[in-house]
Amino acid sequence: MKKILFLLFVTVGLYSCEDELDIVNPNEITNESFWQDEVDAIKGVNACYSTLHRGGFSRWQPMFYDLRSDVGASFSPWSDLANALNNFIQPDSNFGPAVDVYFDNYVGINRANQVIANVPDINMDENLKSRILGEAYFFRGMHYYHLASLWGNVVLQLEPSKPTDLSPNASEAEVWSQVASDLTEAANRLPISYSDNNDIGRITKGGANALLAKAYMQMQDYNSAKIALDYFITGEGLNVYDLVADYYDNFKVSTEFNQESIIEWSYIENPTEGTDNDVDTANHNYGTSIGQFYGPPGVGFTDAEALRWVVGEFEIERTISDERDPRLPVTFLYDHTNEAGPTATMVYGQSFQDRYGNSERVFFRKFLHDHTRDFEGFRGINNYRFIRFADVLLMYAECLNAIGSTNDAYQYVDRVRARAGLAPLATGMSQQEFLNQLKHERLMELTGEGHRWNDLKRWGDLGSQLSDKDPGFNNFIIGKHELLPIPQRDLDINPNMDQNPMW
Repeated sequence: MKKILFLLFVTVGLYSCEDELDIVNPNEITNESFWQDEVDAIKGVNACYSTLHRGGFSRWQPMFYDLRSDVGASFSPWSDLANALNNFIQPDSNFGPAVDVYFDNYVGINRANQVIANVPDINMDENLKSRILGEAYFFRGMHYYHLASLWGNVVLQLEPSKPTDLSPNASEAEVWSQVASDLTEAANRLPISYSDNNDIGRITKGGANALLAKAYMQMQDYNSAKIALDYFITGEGLNVYDLVADYYDNFKVSTEFNQESIIEWSYIENPTEGTDNDVDTANHNYGTSIGQFYGPPGVGFTDAEALRWVVGEFEIERTISDERDPRLPVTFLYDHTNEAGPTATMVYGQSFQDRYGNSERVFFRKFLHDHTRDFEGFRGINNYRFIRFADVLLMYAECLNAIGSTNDAYQYVDRVRARAGLAPLATGMSQQEFLNQLKHERLMELTGEGHRWNDLKRWGDLGSQLSDKDPGFNNFIIGKHELLPIPQRDLDINPNMDQNPMW
C-alpha cells in the first residue's frame, strides 16, 4: 500500500511539474502581443533590413552569382566549396553555404510576412503604415527573386509560417510571378526618397521598380520591364538618379549612397566590437565578410577570384584619349592594376610583385577595402551596391532592343560608355548585333556585382560552350545546373516537396 501511495504521489507530482512548464510567461513578448503600435511596426520592418547582415547575404550569396558564372572561379582549399562554385559538383544538397543562402532568404521572407500580416491592424499614421508595408513587400519580393534565380521551384510562403505548413513547391514561373506582384505592390507604396538622414538606405520607389524590371527581364517580359524602367527615364525618378563622374566612387567607403546608387546595403562598424575578426563578440553582424572571403592571399581567404579572360575584354577598346578603360583597375586587383606593372601595383600596402611574384591571378576588387585600409575581416564596412543607375540604363537599352526599338536604345548605352571615356557606338546594328554588343557592355560595367549569372541565364548562354572561358562549364548539364538542388533537410521535413530536376 505504501508503494502504491508513493507511486501515486510521484505521478501526481510529475503531472503537476508538467503543467507548470506549460505556463506562459506573462512578461515574455509573443508574436500576438508584439504588434501594438507604430514603434512596433518600425521595429518589425527594421528586422527585414537586419536579414541582410546574415552570412547567407553578406558572404555566400554573391559567390553563387559571381563564381558559378563565367567571370569567376573558386580555387579554395576547401574542395567542396571550389567544386560547388566552380565545377558544378555539389557534394550533397545539404551543402552548408548553399543551405545558408536558401535559409536566410526564407528568414527574410518570414520577417516580411510578419509585417504584412500584422501592421495593417495597427492604429497608426496611414502614410507611414503604407510605406512600412511597401518595404516589407519589397523584401519578400527580393528574397523570392534570389530563390527564383538560384533554386527556381521553391515553396511560396505568403503568411507567417507555422510548424504545420507543408506546402508543395511552386513552379519557377509561379515564383517569378509572385516576385513581380510583390515588387509592384512595393513600388506603389514606397516614397521617391526620404528626407530624414536616419532613413538613408531604406528602399525607395526606384529600388522597387529597378528590381521589378530585373524580374520581368528574367521572365522574358521586356514590355513590362520597360514600363518599370520608364520610372527612371520619363517618370518620377527622372531627376533623382544619375551617373557619378568617377566610376570608382561607386565602390568606396567614402562615397556611399551617391546619386548612382538605387539599392545599396549598408554595412557599418559596430563601436562595441573588439577586433575585426573577433567572432566571439556579441552583436558582431553589422558588417560584411565579402572582403574576407574575396580578399587575395595574405589578406583574405581567397575563396573567390576572377578569371583572366575578362581582363582581355577590357583591353579590346581604348578610350577616345587612347587610354585603357578606367573601369579595369577598379574591377580587379591583378599584376597591372597600376598600368606600370606589378612593382607599381599596390595590394594592401605591398607591391603585387613582392606579394605574388609573377602570378597572373586576378581578384575581384569592387567590394574590398584596399582603398581605405590594409586588411580585410569578417566585419567589412564597404556597402554592397546591389543596383546602380548604370545598370538601369543598360537594362533599358536591352528592353528597347528586345521590343524592336533598337535605334532608340543607343543613347542609353552611350551614356554609360561616355562616363568610361569611350566613343559612342556606331549605329545601324541589327537587333542581334546590338544584343551582342550589350552583352559586352554589361560585362565591362557590372563584372563582380552579382548580375552575370542571371544575365547568362536570361540570354540562354549557359552551357558547355562557355568552357573555353571557364573550364568549370565542361561539367554543366543543361536542364540541371541552371538551378541548385533543394536542401534535402527541407525535403525530409516536407513530404509534399519535390527535388529540382536531375538532382
